[in-house]
Amino acid sequence: MKSKTKVSKHSIAVIMGDGIGKEVVPEGIRVLDAAGRRFGFTLKWEMLPWGCDYYLKTGQMMPPDGLEILKTHEAIFLGAIGDPKVPDHVSVWGLLLPIRKEFRQYVNLRPVRQIRGVESPLKARESGGIDFLVVRENNEGEYTNVGGVVYGGTDQEIAVQESVFTRQGVEKVIRFAFELAGKREKRHVSSATKSNALTFTMTFWDRILKRVSGEYPDIRADQYHVDALAAALVLNPERFDVIVASNLFGDILSDLGGAIAGSLGIAPSANVNPEREFPSMFEPVHGSAPDIAGKSIANPVGQILSGAMMLDHLGHSEAARLIETAVEKVMGDNIKTPDLGGKASTQEVGKAVAGLIAKD
Repeated sequence: MKSKTKVSKHSIAVIMGDGIGKEVVPEGIRVLDAAGRRFGFTLKWEMLPWGCDYYLKTGQMMPPDGLEILKTHEAIFLGAIGDPKVPDHVSVWGLLLPIRKEFRQYVNLRPVRQIRGVESPLKARESGGIDFLVVRENNEGEYTNVGGVVYGGTDQEIAVQESVFTRQGVEKVIRFAFELAGKREKRHVSSATKSNALTFTMTFWDRILKRVSGEYPDIRADQYHVDALAAALVLNPERFDVIVASNLFGDILSDLGGAIAGSLGIAPSANVNPEREFPSMFEPVHGSAPDIAGKSIANPVGQILSGAMMLDHLGHSEAARLIETAVEKVMGDNIKTPDLGGKASTQEVGKAVAGLIAKD
């Protein structure tokens, strides 16, 4: 995810969103600004007050021209969306999914890596043993919002939710996974399927996987039924390198991955438009966590590492690697938030990471 030319100034749209997003995003910005000062680039932040609070005031998650505003930026730095006062389907379909779909962010990339100093809930897992990527199809599949309800509120009520898979959509995300695997040491792609039960969509997925894999003879490819893959992730996560999955399967598997790596609080993600026709969006995997919002105990590492992914995308790979190294050092020094068994505040973790980056 590297840009073709390195520039020194980047325009970034910031949506802190809801709940702990308002606490972890400032720490992400703190770290990214420190990286910019050290490596000689500037991030120009535009703060956009969109989300559930905005919805409760205006009846919309973002203004009607929100996508046009976002188009003027190189990337989007997102915190978290969700509030108990707003139904989840309203918040997600009012902001998050329109951005992903309209900007053709058809790859949701979620690294799963155990950080030194962060304990996995799995037995005898040394740091470094868990290190794989989940490539999730991000625009279609089970999340296409095709369906409806008839006879609502009666005993005959019927709900239908359709899954829509296109050859172009499936092929693009599978090819992206193979290209990514070709840059990694294991050179291995595992596909999540369920073709024994979903006899139309998943057999379609399997056929495309087989055809695309033939174009990459030097990359090992296999497929798992998604339930078996979930079990294998728990029993032997070290065997995996790049996992490619549909929208729903990828969503579930990447959350499982974050949990076995130690915490969803440390898990980053990127919603990528690989062709760079539109801005890509970078956000942590964790939700808005309203139960701990405002307590300064939210883990900012997922947001910080999402920022590192954004820098990599913008062409500042050296800065991105330094952020990852600094996070590992801070975690190894036991500067952790309570979800990881520590006593540090959100701000103390952010300041510690930024302080390491600022050092020569």
